[in-house]
Amino acid sequence: MDQIVYDMSSQSEAEPNIFIKKDWVSILDNQNGVYSSNQCVIDTSQLSNSNKWINYREAYLTIPFQLTLTGAALAPQTAATSCDYAVGLKNWYGSIIHSISVDLAGTTIIQQTPFQSLWNNFKLLTTLSFQDLRTMGPSIGFYPDNSSSWSYNTTAANGQVGITNNANLDVSPVVSGAFNSLETTNIGFYQRQRAWNFNLNGLAASPTVGGTPVATPLFSALITQSNLSAVYRSSIIKSAAGVWMCSVTSVVLLRHLHSFFDKIPLCKGVFMKMTLNLNNSVVNFTSAAASPASSSNIPITQNQASSQFPLGGVNPLMIASSNGVGQGAQAAFPAGTFILSLAVGNKPIDGTQLTAVAGTSGPLANITLTAPSYTFNPVYEQAYLSSPVRKIDYEDIYQYQVLNIAAGTQFNNLITNGIAGIKSVLVIPFHSAAPAVNGSISPLQSAFDTAGGGTTSPLSYLSNFNVVISGQNAIYNSQRYNYEAFLNQLRGENSINGGQLDGLSSGMISQIDFDNMYNYYYVNVERCLPAEKGVSKSVNIIGQNMSLVALDLYVFVSYSVSVSLNLFTGSRI
Repeated sequence: MDQIVYDMSSQSEAEPNIFIKKDWVSILDNQNGVYSSNQCVIDTSQLSNSNKWINYREAYLTIPFQLTLTGAALAPQTAATSCDYAVGLKNWYGSIIHSISVDLAGTTIIQQTPFQSLWNNFKLLTTLSFQDLRTMGPSIGFYPDNSSSWSYNTTAANGQVGITNNANLDVSPVVSGAFNSLETTNIGFYQRQRAWNFNLNGLAASPTVGGTPVATPLFSALITQSNLSAVYRSSIIKSAAGVWMCSVTSVVLLRHLHSFFDKIPLCKGVFMKMTLNLNNSVVNFTSAAASPASSSNIPITQNQASSQFPLGGVNPLMIASSNGVGQGAQAAFPAGTFILSLAVGNKPIDGTQLTAVAGTSGPLANITLTAPSYTFNPVYEQAYLSSPVRKIDYEDIYQYQVLNIAAGTQFNNLITNGIAGIKSVLVIPFHSAAPAVNGSISPLQSAFDTAGGGTTSPLSYLSNFNVVISGQNAIYNSQRYNYEAFLNQLRGENSINGGQLDGLSSGMISQIDFDNMYNYYYVNVERCLPAEKGVSKSVNIIGQNMSLVALDLYVFVSYSVSVSLNLFTGSRI
């Protein structure tokens, strides 16, 4: 502490001006606002031709999308049956992106890998701090789901079949009786909803005098919907009989999409072509009348046959719980059929919904890339260019799936015959789709399950687990216990100083999270002699499914890649 006081007293207040100007530049993608092909292409020609130094680490994508809910029985315009908290999104706006590929100067440097959002969600959970939730969380749609607020139903009589983690009414846990759940509310789901569901018809306050509510102005007394749209604030833009529509302006940082953008230094003249595959999704579901009439549980069933997930990826949509008075969907959906969709752009993609919204559209139609451009102080620019060719070391990922591992059985699966520069292996378990388990709906596509947004399927434990690299076990003694998997392998990975110093961020996954709904099996395998770095090695995973249901394992192998770049011309060397 004394040293800090001395250093602060000794330092000079003056700071050199390394840059003399910083401008933020936005460019549109090439889709002209049409995303029916579930794809977006962005090229950086405007930035490469600007003769400015671009910092892609600070760059971000602005992705406009519409949440649209329709149904003949819908009455979202009334307070008692409002839909504002009836639907929501899984964790992180980047879940909308199924995969990304990038070409640099005509050569592919980032391979297209399906289910990239699963890997990126894991990286965020192990990298961000809880303070980041306050400052960045609302912008990027990130707030982790509670790990022990889930429930499991095998019959639709209690609401939804399978795993649900969609209760957004803040209810204190019941501890007066036996055999209670650990938590009752998924605060993460609620926090993500309130980041975008601003409704002008909401009350600016709710005071009472002597216990009697006092009439107060609405938000619409302070601002108009057209002005909200003019500043691109996320808000509910249509709430009428049979239709509810919310326009969301989401932000995804490039460095959260791939490590290449986290490693690339300031450069000019770099031409890149980015291709994003998008998880546009349509969920058809049915709500049943409460039975008996006094029951507060209204079963809601997702119709997988008529739902649409064109890329077969993660369904970013969620429907709130209808189990209990006051839950988000308890009064929103009377008996009937409904459609909920997420469409990138400013219009719904479902034909029925497009007719229902009657010309209403969001204010922003195109995905945009925004990046800062810097102008150097000439003195510092000369020093920066003293070594214009830089080697950029980053990591790419390879993905493989091991499907339908029966309950209690052992597995030994080859993941890849050979990859050079292997850094880590991540195994993410989910319940296999089965009629008795989840109504034959994959957890990743369930609108009631948070799976795919950071959580795994709960209690999906693996024992006797190991990763075998070219015939050698990566873990000395095969991993048998949960505390081993968490403390020996997962804790501290991707965080500051590897979690070795108390007081610094060690990520957001705790032991209780791992024990419940964040069953990530992660192994760092990059420790080897330098001569072995470039040798291709095979990867096997072995273990035993300790769950009573079949599991699907989504396996990600990260490996090191490098590219040399001339920072002044943007050419690849």
